Amino acid sequence: MPGTENARTIDPQHGADRFGAVPPPRMTLLPRQLSAIEFDLFLGTGEPILVATGQTLFRRGEAGRHMFVVESGRIELDFGDDLPRKYIEAQEYFGELALFIGEHGRMANATALEPARLRVVDRDDFERLLASSPEVLARFMLRSFSYLVASEQHLIQNLRRRNEELMQTLDSLRRTRGELGAARRLSISDELTGLANRRGLYQHLESLREHPPQPERRLGLLLVDVDHFKQINDRNGHLVGDRVLQGVADCLRRAAGSDDLPCRLGGDEFALLLVASDPEQLAERAARLVAMVRQMQLVEGAPGLRPSVSVGGCLADPSEEWAVCYSHADTALYRVKAQGGDGWSLY
Repeated sequence: MPGTENARTIDPQHGADRFGAVPPPRMTLLPRQLSAIEFDLFLGTGEPILVATGQTLFRRGEAGRHMFVVESGRIELDFGDDLPRKYIEAQEYFGELALFIGEHGRMANATALEPARLRVVDRDDFERLLASSPEVLARFMLRSFSYLVASEQHLIQNLRRRNEELMQTLDSLRRTRGELGAARRLSISDELTGLANRRGLYQHLESLREHPPQPERRLGLLLVDVDHFKQINDRNGHLVGDRVLQGVADCLRRAAGSDDLPCRLGGDEFALLLVASDPEQLAERAARLVAMVRQMQLVEGAPGLRPSVSVGGCLADPSEEWAVCYSHADTALYRVKAQGGDGWSLY
């Protein structure tokens, strides 16, 4: 990026102690201020650089490819014309359009007003953070999009002549905002148990379409319901109910092989997506899971409670839609529940 060569040099007049301080977090975030969690995430990625007073990070019109996070120091953004300048300080960021809509022309000159330490974040860095911490990044994106759209609208209202590139950027932002919902749903883990959630299951199934099991191995599904779970909650409280769910989740983890995916679908409903060679192997896994739950240690806070589960299973037919396999497994599950639970059945 033009101007980066100078930005990566260290000002010899200032030692490392000048770059370590971060101001305490404020209760209300300013438009460009990062929360403590966001700030820590960005500090764990990208490349740190030091810039001296007066150095230019980029100029208007240059191609933007990176976002910058200020660890210490102060940066001035000069948009030219009659527009007010902006000042970016520690725990704040700028240049985020490069991550949201790709390479584009910078709309301001960015200059260090004092020695500063920055973190340079590119699209690959941002994608890794989005995959590892989707909920945190979704909140960051929502706040950034709202601020950017408001800023762009203000710029358009005040500019003396309409800039075609600016209008294209605004249109891109409007389209990009529609992707926020997808980003917020990227979390694929259940908060209580740590298992994959329903979205995680569907995402795993999508990946299996591209990389299916070997022909001699088939996908199998075990649907698992905790027996009489409402009564467990009503008699012992939700804290005990949560412990039962966590215990069943641990059983699913131990029953799962390296190629299997244990899931919590919601409430007291679980699933184990597995690879099996024949119905006998699927039946063995179902029986093992039922036995493991029977042998669970007594639940803290309810010494007389001995949870059990009902399990229904089915081997998927590669020629049929996945919903058919799910329906068959559900049929087998309710066959067990109709007989009192604490057992298993295959479709």
